[in-house]
Amino acid sequence: MTNSRRSFLRVLSAAGGAAALWPVEAQAPQGPSAQPLPPNEQWDLAWLDQLRGKHKQVFDMGVPDLQGVANYLRAFREVYQLEHPQVNAVVGIAYKAYPINAADALWAKYELGSRWQIKDPVTGQPATRNVFVDPAAGATEVVREASVRALRARGAIFWMCNNALNTVVDELSRATNQQFDAVRSELLAGLLPGVKLIPAHAMLIGLTQQRGCAYQKV
Repeated sequence: MTNSRRSFLRVLSAAGGAAALWPVEAQAPQGPSAQPLPPNEQWDLAWLDQLRGKHKQVFDMGVPDLQGVANYLRAFREVYQLEHPQVNAVVGIAYKAYPINAADALWAKYELGSRWQIKDPVTGQPATRNVFVDPAAGATEVVREASVRALRARGAIFWMCNNALNTVVDELSRATNQQFDAVRSELLAGLLPGVKLIPAHAMLIGLTQQRGCAYQKV
């Protein structure tokens, strides 16, 4: 083997070793979804241990519509006369259904009704309040049962994907010329009470199924 070839192989080997030792985080592209939690916050997934019902289901919310969750709980009540805690419903929310988890102030400030094309059933205009929390006056029983308040009262758990939240933060901060961190803090504070902030939507879909939840894509 020539000296030049030996030198080339030594350089190649050293480069490979350096790459193997380099932290994975440094090699991965850093986008909005890679933003970690602030130092004073930690992931709390203890609620997974509350999923002890005989019947349980996780709803992968591809659209902002809670009727399917209400139908699930209603059917168990009518057919088997079962309610929480015998029946568990987990509402998994990522980007497309984000407005369900946002407080009224965020709907108004960031025009979430216009951005997500959600109309207020009272005015027929893009909503400036969270229309999912409480039904409009005079709504039918079916509509009332599909509200966040009604579902929470029946034991439903709502989560918010951190990766998806960061994507929303990135979009809103760019649209309003604000700093990413400032908007993120505002959106975190503006999550509805009781919403579980989770590391990744795909991860929790798996963890809930490991705990016996059936899966439904909405």
